Amino acid sequence: MTFLGWIQLAVYVGLLLAITKPLGLYLVQVLDPHGRTWFDPVLRPLERLTYRLAGIDAEHEQDWKHYTVAMLLFSFVGCLFTYVLLRCQGWLPLNPQKLPGLSSDLAFDTAMSFTTNTNWQSYSGESTMSYFSQMVSLVIHNFTSAATGVAIAAALVRGIARQSAATIGNFWVDLVRSTYYLFLPISLVLAVALVSQGMVQNFKPYDSAALVEKQTVQVPKTDDKGNPVNDAKGNPVMVDQVVDTQSISEGPMASQVAIKMLGTNGGGNTNANAAHPFENPTPLSNLLQMLAIFAIPSALTWWLGRTVGNAKHGWAVWWAMALLFLAGFLICWHYEAAGNPIHTHLGVAAADGNMEGKEVRFGIVNSSLFATITTDASCGAVNAMHDSFTPLGGLVPLFNIMLGEIVFGGVGAGLYGMLVFVVIGVFIAGLMIGRTPEYLGKKIGAYEVKMAMLVVLVLAASILGFSAWASVTEWGKAGLNNNGPHGLSEILYAYTSCTGNNGSAFAGLTANTPWYNVTLALAMFIGRFLMIVPILAMAGSLAAKKRTPAGAGTFPVSGVTFVLLLIGTILLVGALNFVPALALGPIVEHFLMLGGQLF
Repeated sequence: MTFLGWIQLAVYVGLLLAITKPLGLYLVQVLDPHGRTWFDPVLRPLERLTYRLAGIDAEHEQDWKHYTVAMLLFSFVGCLFTYVLLRCQGWLPLNPQKLPGLSSDLAFDTAMSFTTNTNWQSYSGESTMSYFSQMVSLVIHNFTSAATGVAIAAALVRGIARQSAATIGNFWVDLVRSTYYLFLPISLVLAVALVSQGMVQNFKPYDSAALVEKQTVQVPKTDDKGNPVNDAKGNPVMVDQVVDTQSISEGPMASQVAIKMLGTNGGGNTNANAAHPFENPTPLSNLLQMLAIFAIPSALTWWLGRTVGNAKHGWAVWWAMALLFLAGFLICWHYEAAGNPIHTHLGVAAADGNMEGKEVRFGIVNSSLFATITTDASCGAVNAMHDSFTPLGGLVPLFNIMLGEIVFGGVGAGLYGMLVFVVIGVFIAGLMIGRTPEYLGKKIGAYEVKMAMLVVLVLAASILGFSAWASVTEWGKAGLNNNGPHGLSEILYAYTSCTGNNGSAFAGLTANTPWYNVTLALAMFIGRFLMIVPILAMAGSLAAKKRTPAGAGTFPVSGVTFVLLLIGTILLVGALNFVPALALGPIVEHFLMLGGQLF
């Protein structure tokens, strides 16, 4: 843990803090249906045309049930649209590599992945997706799924801010305004900045480069018709193949990277994601991408304080998020910098730390920082292989997702996830002081607590249920690259990532199989929609309540006490469900590593 590393952390946090209020002020205008922005002369006519073509009455607001139905209908149509395009990819334009359509299970997994803002990829982008699929099937979802998250957060905060109200906004207006006024202009600016750093943005066919040293690899033998040849026992026959060229991917990368970071999506053009020099060419592009991940979630906390009329509350939520982020990063950085003691005994200098799976361009500090940021948010982009982290270094990104990715979190998703814990925390505080729990003048009743706990339990049930199933079945164990506790961690990370709508992975797991594709897609569906519905129900209930004036016994939702209560609630309520699984995975692996055993 070096002085330069501390400087890099300070620069990042300082920049994040500097943009929080200005971007929050802009969000006030964007999330107000009648708000005026700098882009009105250009985008207001487009907004009105969109409403006219879609038959949307922008002045009509919806109750929570109609808001939910609109969100579910939009997501279903988008998922079906993407599934069809991916299946038909081979017949569609902008496919210079002549890549075929995806299998039914992989297309289903991918369509659900991008619809839910997960961007889990059971495929290698450069060898599976055409330019058309990247731009139309996937990038459109990068905008709309992110805008959906912001819309849900806006609906919940309106429910908190309003009183005796039957409506929480208009989903279609929130979706359109978030897309047009927030994500489109900022993505354009960021994409140009990334191109200036050398990021690829073109439609050229892939280039081919001759290798300086030829390699011989073994590949399955096929007959004249391309069918695999098996031996008498049914195993594939392997033959030698000389590799003397390397394919160099091209494509519209900068435009996708900009929105995948700003929208906390994470899916990359290439399999190496942000570790690939075309997707992340310089230290500055790396900093811009990390800043983009937290930018909007951080600004939403300031917007929360402004909207509910309590700026200190918004900053208290920000500080709770920031302290959890810093704690996670420092733990990850410590164990990655300490390295593997087994390697030290073999002669590797302890000062070198754990560089396995990391880009030398970024090193341990920026790899640990990126891993912490991308899993605190629901982004999932990576510039290092999390599977190669030390056991406790790898526990941090896994644990971040298990918390519900509420440490700044995904755009919108982080805020509404954090507000669930605020409701639970306020309820616990009310019980402790013997008063009816209140949150910003709204009495918290049994209904709100039930909806909040349903969100927490759905997350745990999906992660632990699917992980347990996969860990005891042949199809689950067949995809493992490692045995023992690390193998369990690979399975656990996959279902945690998909349920948490993150998308990163312990990449040792081979998940592109029918069973994994289908179960992971179901986990994504559960983690997105079975959590959003009770949150919107809570929004509707809070909107209908009257606000009561604060009294002498009212628990303050700002200050150090509230921040500590909120962090404690997150750790106790949100994390205790997963302690046994973590103990069997990364924690026991850490102690076995200290004893000289690796997996």
